[in-house]
Amino acid sequence: QVQLEESGGGLVQPGGSNRLSCAASGGIFRASVMGWFRQGPGKEREFVAAIRWSGGAGSGGRTYYADPVKGRFTISGDSAKNVVFLQMDSLNPEDTAIYYCAADPGLLASHEVSRQYEYKYWGQGTQVTVSS
Repeated sequence: QVQLEESGGGLVQPGGSNRLSCAASGGIFRASVMGWFRQGPGKEREFVAAIRWSGGAGSGGRTYYADPVKGRFTISGDSAKNVVFLQMDSLNPEDTAIYYCAADPGLLASHEVSRQYEYKYWGQGTQVTVSS
């Protein structure tokens, strides 16, 4: 059984930075896409970023970002290790949320990576709080 585990959440001051990590374990798995979603207080879960390896383990990933985080967040990963990272810079209180890692072994199209129902595997989430 494939399991995802997030790490790196915590309390960050406004304008600060934070880095989240996610790794798959518990079974044989090769992700075609891994991504991050978040759910803030009183909000629905929303897409944050994703990376897709359409060319296999040896290829670089193509990245996708939601508009609110473009220019501030950077997603990276290693398809061979089934790991993904989210570097968050210039954080503001609106970024406060539970951040979830997601992965799927299928080769999702570009227009599918932001759709949470397309992902088969999910982590339990890690809390990121941006506050003074």
